[in-house]
Amino acid sequence: MAIFNHKGGHHFSTDGADIYFETLGNPHGKPLVLIHGGLGYITDLNCLLEAIPNGYRIIGIDLRGHGKSTLGTAPLSYEQYQKDIEAILKHLAIDTFSLLGFSDGGIVSYRLAARFNTKVEKLITIGSQWRLEENDPSIEFLAHVTPDDWLDMFPDSVSYYNKINPQPDFERLVNEVKTVWMDTARSGYPSSDIRTIKCPTLIIRGDSDFLLSLQEAVEIVDQIDNAAFMNIAFAEHEAHKECPQICCSVIQRFLTEE
Repeated sequence: MAIFNHKGGHHFSTDGADIYFETLGNPHGKPLVLIHGGLGYITDLNCLLEAIPNGYRIIGIDLRGHGKSTLGTAPLSYEQYQKDIEAILKHLAIDTFSLLGFSDGGIVSYRLAARFNTKVEKLITIGSQWRLEENDPSIEFLAHVTPDDWLDMFPDSVSYYNKINPQPDFERLVNEVKTVWMDTARSGYPSSDIRTIKCPTLIIRGDSDFLLSLQEAVEIVDQIDNAAFMNIAFAEHEAHKECPQICCSVIQRFLTEE
């Protein structure tokens, strides 16, 4: 099975940055865009590729500043991530598509599905918030994480970033990503816009995910028509990595159902 490997992909220049992407699967199939989480990269989603039916054309995109994408000069935001993905889809002449996003990638996916509610066919999110309120318990972590903290928690990931990024500056990236996480303006979380999402939606959450509470996840389901929800026992934020077989079985069924 082919996987994302940061080899043989493509760069597309938009808004002052070079955004890296790879394509897998059926080149003539239904497009499915995969979007990783904050401070990660496309290879983080390799564990889910076996769940994707053969009829799909898979597009994996490194968010601006992440993986092999450069950071550029534009201020980082969920809106900017969204614009970058829109630019790549236009470059690839893709009009209708499905989305699978983890954490920040899911937040961007909510934004895309809300804006293009007649063009997004299916939506899958894993551990993805939809709003940030003043009393959100995740703020303590989001606002105070430092580059050294991340290095201590994920040394291999930071080392990989420094190896593959064309213009590595991890300290700057962390500081800009923290600004993204704390953005409560229109450029940030989709908030009530998720009510405009029309496509079938699958929301996945680890039962011990401290960034996305059960209450928040249930509220998403209540606001999106045709939404399904799976809460995975014993899993934390990266439920797709901790329980890949469970995630894959449900994702495969969701993508194959008409």
